[in-house]
Amino acid sequence: MNKLPPHVQRARSPEHKELRLAAIMEAARSLALDKGVRAVTLTDIAALTGINKSAVLRYVETREDIYLRLTAECWQRWAAALREALGQRTDGTPDELATALCRTVVEQPLLCDLLAHAALHLERHVSADAVLAYKLAALAALDDMTHAGTRFQPVLDEAATRELIGTVSLLAGALWQVSTPPEALARLYAEQPRLAHAVVDFLPRLTSAARALAVGLAVRAE
Repeated sequence: MNKLPPHVQRARSPEHKELRLAAIMEAARSLALDKGVRAVTLTDIAALTGINKSAVLRYVETREDIYLRLTAECWQRWAAALREALGQRTDGTPDELATALCRTVVEQPLLCDLLAHAALHLERHVSADAVLAYKLAALAALDDMTHAGTRFQPVLDEAATRELIGTVSLLAGALWQVSTPPEALARLYAEQPRLAHAVVDFLPRLTSAARALAVGLAVRAE
């Protein structure tokens, strides 16, 4: 039997297994940022990692498992970015919070892409344990963001702040898919002026909706 090349040798120690899993995750992240989550296959990830597809499945359940793990990581990155953006201020407004939420999520393009896929596809092709791990990680990030957002401004309580964050995440997921069409659709939109309405300017549209919701939540709070 031929031996595998050094870069695809089976990982045996826990440290090597962690390194191999990290390489798989990084390959999936890079491919998704390059051509979008929907277009990436497990074969693509295996090829970029330098191992065959069956070997990848020793470390993860499915392609969807990889991207669900990345979604959890991205939620945590968004939470960290929001904390940094809000700083130590306690005199902010709901409008400023909404703006910060939108700006920081736009800085996480992979999360914007993954948000729509998580509930529609990713959670449906993994085990219950994988879904639970993802949900707990995402909820921890949401709790962190809610605490930071409530501390930042005195108008919205935790429930309202959580509602604002959750709605921004839902809108970001939907608007990202509309604002980043595949090449064929983008070409069609450019060639057909009647379809100009289908071209969405992501950040302004998201920010406008988030600020309107923040105003409404503030009125309700009063």
